[in-house]
Amino acid sequence: MPQGSAASAKVTRGPVHHPLFARYYAKVSVGAETRMGMGGVRDRLLAGLSGRVIEIGAGNGLNFAHYPRTVAEVVALEPESLLRQLAVEAALRAEVPVDVVPGAAEALPVKSEGFDVAVLCLVLCSVRDVRRALGEVRRVLRPGGVVRFFEHGRGGGSAMTFTQRALDRTLWPPLNGGCHLAREPIAAFRDAGFELGPYRRLLMPEKGPRLPTSYCVLGTAWRPSEVPEVKQPATGS
Repeated sequence: MPQGSAASAKVTRGPVHHPLFARYYAKVSVGAETRMGMGGVRDRLLAGLSGRVIEIGAGNGLNFAHYPRTVAEVVALEPESLLRQLAVEAALRAEVPVDVVPGAAEALPVKSEGFDVAVLCLVLCSVRDVRRALGEVRRVLRPGGVVRFFEHGRGGGSAMTFTQRALDRTLWPPLNGGCHLAREPIAAFRDAGFELGPYRRLLMPEKGPRLPTSYCVLGTAWRPSEVPEVKQPATGS
């Protein structure tokens, strides 16, 4: 019997509001589970997790069915109201407890060092401030906590990179829920002070034409166990 947590049926409008894109994404993402192999990617993304998990940018909740039963709890944040309602419905079918809540990646509404794992799945492309969002991820993870990520970004050589950047400056973000094509997730994790674990670059779809969204990376990072000591300025005698 599903153990998903009960959630309020009423979902209020949040600071992120992309109703047309949300309807489009909800339809296309379900088809991509089998057509593009996203279901298998989600299995690999979440395999072996345990403890308390925070999922940032949960969308319509397609990850929920892939969490192993060793996970004690998932707190899933989704700022877009229509997608959040769909995530609430998916949480009720999940085999692990899932609590779906509103919230933006740049200001996570949870306590510091409260989670063992953070999951980011196709979310860094659309956050307004990547550095601030990853700073929040570090804050809410315990020291040594794990990040599992699956993101798309820059790739494919100079011609594709030029195309990605041109689309980012024009129509792509407003038509696709704030998504950007030319961000570099691996560099962003390093810049935010995470320790990078193994990661693998993927093409989605694996076969067929290369699209501006095709260049993906699946991997692991950690919040460092020790915080570097901050040297205090010398004071005059």
